[in-house]
Amino acid sequence: MKPVFSAQVLGKYSAEFEWCMNCGFLRIANPHWLEEAYSSAIAATDTGLVMRNIDVARKLAVFLYFVLPGRGAGRYLDAAGGYGMLTRLMRDYGFDFFWSDKYCSNLLARGFEFDAGKAPCQAVTAIEVMEHLIDPVEFVVDALKMAQSETFIFTTELLQGKPPQPEQWSYYSLSTGQHISFFTKKALTVLSERLEMNYHYLAGMHVFTRQEIPPMRLKLFSKKAMPLMLKILSGKMKSRCLEDHDHIVAKLSRNDSAET
Repeated sequence: MKPVFSAQVLGKYSAEFEWCMNCGFLRIANPHWLEEAYSSAIAATDTGLVMRNIDVARKLAVFLYFVLPGRGAGRYLDAAGGYGMLTRLMRDYGFDFFWSDKYCSNLLARGFEFDAGKAPCQAVTAIEVMEHLIDPVEFVVDALKMAQSETFIFTTELLQGKPPQPEQWSYYSLSTGQHISFFTKKALTVLSERLEMNYHYLAGMHVFTRQEIPPMRLKLFSKKAMPLMLKILSGKMKSRCLEDHDHIVAKLSRNDSAET
C-alpha cells in the first residue's frame, strides 16, 4: 500500500489514504473515528437510500429468478440490512428474505430477523456495505458462513484508474467518515480469487459465487430486458405482504397469550 493523499473527515480528523498499485484497492489507514461516525448508523446525508433500495430490489428480483438457479425458491439473507427496507421490498416481490444488522434497528422488516439455525440460504446480499468495511474478506467469509451460502451479491461504486482527489469524488463521503474502502474491478477480481469464487458484474451489481451459472443466463440479464422480466416475474411470484401480515398478527397473539 502506498500513501497517496490525505483529507479531512467529519470536519476535524485527518484521513490518510493508501493505494495498492497492483489491484487498485484504496483504503483509509487507521480510521479511528468510526465509533463517532456511527453514532447514527444511517448517515443523514444518504438521501438516495429509498431510490437505491427500490432500484436494487428490481435488479435482484430479476437476477434471483432468471439467472441464479432455483427460480427464487429458498431463503435469502440481507446482511447489514439497515432499516430493513430491502428485506421488505424483496418479500413484497415474493422472495423469502431475512434481515440482519449488528449496528442498525430493523424498522421495516420486523418479525423477519435472520435465524442461523434454519435452512441454508440461496444467496447473501450486502447493499452499499463493502465501502464501510475495515476487513472486507472477513465480512464476506462470515456472512457466507452464517447463511450457509455460496453466493454473495453486493453493490459498491468502483474506482476507475488512479484514485481521484478528495474534492473530485463524492463517494469518499468525507462528511460522514463512514466510507473507508474503495474497489476497482481488478481488486474485486483478486478478492473473489482469494475466496475461491467466480466474479460477475451485472448491471451495477457484483456477484461472487461458487455456483455454476450458464453463460446464456448472464447474457440475458440487462437493464434493457428488466421491464419485461419484471412483468413475467410478477405473474410467477406471489407477494408475501398479506402472508407476512398474518404471520406478525399470529406472533403478537401468541406473545399476548404467553404474558397472560
